[in-house]
Amino acid sequence: MSVTVCRKAHFNAAHRLCNPAWDDNRNKKTFGVCSNPNYHGHNYDLIVKVSGDVDPETGFVIDMNVLKKIIEENIIKRYDHKNLNLDVDDFKSKNPTAENIAIAIWNILRAKIDSKLGLKIVLYETERNFIEYGG
Repeated sequence: MSVTVCRKAHFNAAHRLCNPAWDDNRNKKTFGVCSNPNYHGHNYDLIVKVSGDVDPETGFVIDMNVLKKIIEENIIKRYDHKNLNLDVDDFKSKNPTAENIAIAIWNILRAKIDSKLGLKIVLYETERNFIEYGG
């Protein structure tokens, strides 16, 4: 019987959506105010979903304290209060869209969480805009 456990986290980050191969007019037309050359920020909410069988000895799918530490050490420290375009290597050659951020988070966490467990990321960029990625 598979169960999904969820851990919510939060980070703040700035970014600019743009394609460096395009001129400012095309970037503005495509990305609107999100292409502001001076960047803009979001208060991201992250939900990490881990699925698997309940361990008969512990009663856990995954120890939530362990999951919390994995998220804090590998995601929050990496992204919180950073300019994603300038400060985070994950986006040196990728546009830091919510889609690309969710994929990067999944890839980071997938390497840290037992591969026998399912992993899904839900990333809220705003209350109304969110991404779900499961690999």
